[in-house]
Amino acid sequence: MNVHLTRTRATLTAVGLLLAVGAPAAYATLDDGTSQRGEPYIETSLFFGTERPDGGPAVTDKQFTRFVDQEVTPDFPDGLTVQNGRGQWRDASGTIEKERSYELILLYPVAQAGASDRKIEEIRRAYEKAFGQEAVGRVDDRARVSF
Repeated sequence: MNVHLTRTRATLTAVGLLLAVGAPAAYATLDDGTSQRGEPYIETSLFFGTERPDGGPAVTDKQFTRFVDQEVTPDFPDGLTVQNGRGQWRDASGTIEKERSYELILLYPVAQAGASDRKIEEIRRAYEKAFGQEAVGRVDDRARVSF
């Protein structure tokens, strides 16, 4: 019985040491940005508020869906993601506005960044004009993407 327990302990100790030595290297590969999985893409997130600065009615789900269908989908037909949110920001008059919002996420190959940038800026200006918004927030980040 002692021999069996000693072998079990030795095996578990060996496995533990292998994990302890190998895990930091595995995590380092993921954290240092050298992962080669996927293709180089740009991820753009756009933040659309729904409250109107002039006090008019808030942008409805139906209006936003129509906007996406007419203004976004033609330029990004390969896919997109829309998420509902709640946000806040300080408007031009200094008031902190809290509102329902939408986050639109676009992924596109790095090679298409120039053309996509122009289209995204057109989308932002179209929303501001259509719904009387002061701004549409934008965040760009590099990503590696696979489908």
